[in-house]
Amino acid sequence: MNLPNFITLIRILGIPVLIWLLSSNALSSEVGRKELTASALFIALMLTDTLDGYFARKRGQVTTLGTLLDPLADKLMITAAFVTLVQFNPHIVTAWMAVVIIGREFLVSGLRTIAASEGFTIEASDLGKFKTFAQIFSVVAAIVNHRWTVWDFGFVVVPVELIARYSIWFMVLLSLVSAADYFVAFWSKVDHAFVKRKRRRSFLLSRRRAKSDDVPVT
Repeated sequence: MNLPNFITLIRILGIPVLIWLLSSNALSSEVGRKELTASALFIALMLTDTLDGYFARKRGQVTTLGTLLDPLADKLMITAAFVTLVQFNPHIVTAWMAVVIIGREFLVSGLRTIAASEGFTIEASDLGKFKTFAQIFSVVAAIVNHRWTVWDFGFVVVPVELIARYSIWFMVLLSLVSAADYFVAFWSKVDHAFVKRKRRRSFLLSRRRAKSDDVPVT
């Protein structure tokens, strides 16, 4: 197993640990150890998504296994985080919000699968890349808000609950906009591929007809 695939595997193996932290009494929540540990783990696991892609391109180690595992790890990570947050912090992350955010992930995966079967790819847009950052921020904010509503540093007060609530709503909106963006890109390429195939069939039919017309009648 090469380094990029090993990093991806670490991300997958870290998912049960994250769920365990948020769903058990392993660490005391009174001093916020559970929330801070879970937040740090989630950030670290999400950063591995950048690392495995970087090493795969730099070392020329893009493999079929990596192509399969990387998007699977991403979807499992986001699904686990938001499903667990529905139980961990339900007044911030409700069930329908989790459904919208997770549904967007599987919609994009489905579109990419269809695109691959049609012989083209859908590149990750800038909006999709920004969505990854928004996911990290919103998940961490929701986790931290389980213990704190505000952070009072004396010289400044950080409204943790307000930030968590608005970031989750922003994540829902961004998921919908991002899904629409991917769908438009998918549809334009599918339409282009359809027109291209139609022209090719018409060209082949015209050549066959021309050949049949050239055959001498005896």
